[in-house]
Amino acid sequence: MDMMQKLTILADSAKYDVACTSSGVDRQGKAGSIGSASAPGICHAFSADGRCVSLLKVLMTNVCAYDCAYCVNRSSNDVPRAVFTPGELAELTIQFYRRNYIEGLFLSSAVLVNPDYTTERMIQTLELLRGHYRFRGYIHAKAIPGADPLLIQRLGLLADRMSVNIELPSAQSLGLLAPDKGKQAILAPMKQIALGQKQNKQELALYKSTPRFAPAGQSTQMIVGASPESDRQILKLTEGLYRKYELRRVFFSAYIPVAADARLPALNTEPPLLREHRLYQADWLLRYYHFQADEILDEENPNFDPCLDPKCNWAIHHLDKFPVDVNRAEPERLLRVPGIGPRSAKRIATARRAGALGLAELKRIGVVLKRAQYFITCKGFTGASGGGSRHRIAAALLDPRVFSAQGEQLSLFAAPLAKQLAGAGAAPELAAAAAREEAVKCIASRM
Repeated sequence: MDMMQKLTILADSAKYDVACTSSGVDRQGKAGSIGSASAPGICHAFSADGRCVSLLKVLMTNVCAYDCAYCVNRSSNDVPRAVFTPGELAELTIQFYRRNYIEGLFLSSAVLVNPDYTTERMIQTLELLRGHYRFRGYIHAKAIPGADPLLIQRLGLLADRMSVNIELPSAQSLGLLAPDKGKQAILAPMKQIALGQKQNKQELALYKSTPRFAPAGQSTQMIVGASPESDRQILKLTEGLYRKYELRRVFFSAYIPVAADARLPALNTEPPLLREHRLYQADWLLRYYHFQADEILDEENPNFDPCLDPKCNWAIHHLDKFPVDVNRAEPERLLRVPGIGPRSAKRIATARRAGALGLAELKRIGVVLKRAQYFITCKGFTGASGGGSRHRIAAALLDPRVFSAQGEQLSLFAAPLAKQLAGAGAAPELAAAAAREEAVKCIASRM
C-alpha cells in the first residue's frame, strides 16, 4: 500500500475526531528549525471532502483491538485498514508543511495491539518531528486511555495540546457501548495531564529552560445522541470536567449512525446537529457568561428548547430579573441580557463612565437591540416589554437558523416540526414559516 492510499484511508478515518479551534500556544521560528506556532490560530487547509481544517488530521492507524459499537474503526467492522510507520507520518507532515498545505499536526490513533504500543509509536513520530526535523509547529496529540503514565508524560513533552476523549456522558453507556474502555482509565490521564501542567508551571517559574508540558492545555470530546443521557446530564458533566481538570475546551460530536446495532439509534436516524449546536451555546455560557449548569437546565426541563438558544430560554423563565438598567448594572448582570455579549458588556462598562448611554449608543457599541430592548432600560428608554406583546417578544427571541429555508432545502438546524411538515410534502419555506408561527405561540404561552 503506497502513501497516498494510506493517507486516504487514515485521513477519512480521522474525520470524526474534533480538532481544536486555535493553537493556544506561541512559539517563534528559530534558526536551523522549521515552523512556528501562533496562539490565535493557524492557517487552514481543505480535506478531500471539502471541509476546512486547521491541521493535517490523521490517524496513526485504524487497526483497532477494541470493538466500540459507535465507532467506524471498531475491530468487527469490515473497512479498509492501514498503518503509518513513525517515519512515514513524520516525513508526510514535513512535506505537507513545506508545501504550505498545513501549519500543524492533529495526531490520533486506534488502539493497535494495546495502549502502550500505540502510544510508543505516536511518541516515535513526534520525536522524529521535534528532533530529526526540528519542527516547531503546532502538534495536538490524542492520549490513549490505559497507556502507562510515563508514556503520557513523554507525549505531553512533545505535543502542544493533548486530549483524552471521554467518549460518552456516563459510565453506564460506556460499559454498554465500549466494554473495552472504562471511566477510570479515561479520567486517569486527564488528571495526570492537569497535575502535570500545574507542576510544569511551578518549574518554569524557577527554571526558564524547563521543557514545557502540553503548554496549550488539554481538551476532550463527547459523542451526543448515541446514548440516552439528557442535555442536563451532559452539561453537568461538562461543567465538572472544566472545574476538576481545567480543560481548555469540551467538544461535542453529533452521533452519525455507522452500524446496525440494537444498542444504537437506527441507521436512518439523522445526526442531532441542533442538539450539538445548543450544547456548544450552553458551553459558551459556562465559560464566558458566568452561568452554572443548574441555571441553564433543571430537573423539570432537562433538555434544551429547540426553538430558543439557552440564554434566551433562561431569560423568559426569569422575567423577574428584568429590566436591567444598562447604565447602573454590574457587568455580570449585563451578560444575562439577550443581545449583550462579553465584548458588548465590556464596552458598555467603559462607555458609561463618560456619560449615560441611550439606544443609539448601545447600537453603536454592538448590542443586538432586536432582542435586548425587551430586557433593558437606558437613557430616554424605559423598556419595550410594557408596550410589546408576548408574541412580539417571542418572535424576537426565536433562533433564526432554526426557521430558515433556502429554496428547496431546510436549515441544518431546522426545528422538528418544520422537518415533519416538509416530510409530509409541504414546501420547505412554508414548513419553516408554519413551524415558526407555532413556536411563537408556544413560547408566548410560557411567558
